[in-house]
Amino acid sequence: MNTKNYLTPTKKYKSLVSASHSIFRLVNSTYELKDLVSRLAKLICQIFNAQNCTILLLDQTKKYSALKCVITYKKRFIIDKKIKITNRIEKRILKKLSAVKKGDILGIPLICEDIIGLIVLKRPKKGLIFEQFDQEMLMTVFEQAMIGIKNLQLYEEQQRIVLGSIKALVTLLDTRVPREYTHSPYFSKLVSLISEQMHLDTKQIESIKYASLLHDTGKVDIPPEILTKRSKLTPREYDIIKRHPVKGAQILRPLQILKPVIPIIMHHHEKYDGTGYPSRLKKDQIPIGARIMSVADAFEAMVYGRPYRERKDINSAIKEIKKKSGAQFDPKVVEAFLKVLKKINTKNYLKS
Repeated sequence: MNTKNYLTPTKKYKSLVSASHSIFRLVNSTYELKDLVSRLAKLICQIFNAQNCTILLLDQTKKYSALKCVITYKKRFIIDKKIKITNRIEKRILKKLSAVKKGDILGIPLICEDIIGLIVLKRPKKGLIFEQFDQEMLMTVFEQAMIGIKNLQLYEEQQRIVLGSIKALVTLLDTRVPREYTHSPYFSKLVSLISEQMHLDTKQIESIKYASLLHDTGKVDIPPEILTKRSKLTPREYDIIKRHPVKGAQILRPLQILKPVIPIIMHHHEKYDGTGYPSRLKKDQIPIGARIMSVADAFEAMVYGRPYRERKDINSAIKEIKKKSGAQFDPKVVEAFLKVLKKINTKNYLKS
């Protein structure tokens, strides 16, 4: 038996206001697109007393889904790859760019200047049917949600552009600096794992990861004869080498989106006791990302090897890191680093 919702105008208004506030709070507290879509689907099910909810976001061609979240009373899953749209209701909504409301099914297109996706709700067949008010309410609350979705889509596209720029800079650096003077393929992963072990937030981890790829950018300005020298550096040559963090920061500073990365690159050769360079910062004066990279950088230099320095075995490198904890390195970072080493395959370094 189908039953209709008989709500007074006052109750309808209160329902709309309450739903709008819930959507607003969610959109403003979620910073990843997949997470936002997943949480939105769950919240919409609760607000509209729905059993199933599908949120689908289109790719740039508008012919495939780029992200699809489906929630049922039994499970929730997200597909974040291009798939062909075959569902009859979904195809109808996208073709006509209009809502579908039929008994226990309600679907609307998501339009933000252009069609970006759709949402479909389904109630239990023996439950409440969807009314016109439900459709209007869904369209109203999703106006807020679509702003959040669009902003995160733009942010992710911006991140892809940034990552492309970073890869181009790294490629340039690799043509300038011989491979034996650069890091192993595992360096960036090691830095990220230490950051995660220290429970840093997503933004911090992202900045540290970018910094791990770009921290030697300033070496493009070092004369090749100094950069590739196998014997001990003279004081003058060492002074030139010590300029590379500042030079790297200068090169990257015009890229505003890399602004959080600059302090990490600038200070990744500082020491915990204040004897490092270029600013002789100490302890918490040193950005956390720089403190993390300092430990990972030293470990790599020892186990991966350098032409001017003999390669150490893993245990010797760990012993050296522990020895300099509290002097060269932040003890908390060292502690996180040691925990990470227990979780990863350090034998990869021996194969490099």
